[in-house]
Amino acid sequence: MTGLSLWLRSLCFNVGWYAGSVVLALVGSPILLMPRRAVVAWAILWIDFIVWWLRLTCGLTHRVVGMENLPDGPVIIACKHQSSWETLAFTRLFSDPAIVLKRELLFIPVVGWAMARAGNIAVERGDGAQALRGLVRQAKAVIGEGRSILIFPEGTRVAVGGERPYQVGTAALYRQLGVPVVPVALNSGLFWGRRKWVKRPGVITVQVLPPIAPGLNRQVFMTTLREQIESATEQLVAQAQPGNSN
Repeated sequence: MTGLSLWLRSLCFNVGWYAGSVVLALVGSPILLMPRRAVVAWAILWIDFIVWWLRLTCGLTHRVVGMENLPDGPVIIACKHQSSWETLAFTRLFSDPAIVLKRELLFIPVVGWAMARAGNIAVERGDGAQALRGLVRQAKAVIGEGRSILIFPEGTRVAVGGERPYQVGTAALYRQLGVPVVPVALNSGLFWGRRKWVKRPGVITVQVLPPIAPGLNRQVFMTTLREQIESATEQLVAQAQPGNSN
């Protein structure tokens, strides 16, 4: 596939994504006044549209392996973050998780309001100890509802091959909540890169890894989490490279 073809298909996706999102936002905005369950259903409809449109225009699909590693009951899902794709798709792939996100996102008209009404966890960046206390307080309420928490330990998208320290928020949740942490690896950045216009055809692989049981000290936990996520991510990236048939 030529570079021009990829660019045109990506243009088609982006136009449809923005136009479709605007229509769904305007038509569905009264749902914000309804119970949280209705807001989540509306969000899933939007996600399904985007995932379908992405497959139709760009030939980009996904698969999930290792779902048997996801325990019953609420957990902390700690995921590698390479792309905007997972911020869209994971509400659909996992069962109604509360996503840890930047508080400023909640001020986006309609979309941000829906994020808040859907019961996500908003954190003020740069507030240090106060932000951690707010994160833990909201997370305890979510776990009390029987819902899981989805957090990106790096705190932001990191390009394939890049490195960024894992943030202390994940360790704080692990220590305070007493539930398993489920590491998740992926290779989405190969197909929908950080701040990249072009979306490449292929199959994004999401791998759910065995859970880390509560009780480890902070250093051992963070080392274990990072090693598991980064090692599995490296393998998924290598397997998806051109010429690799594994």
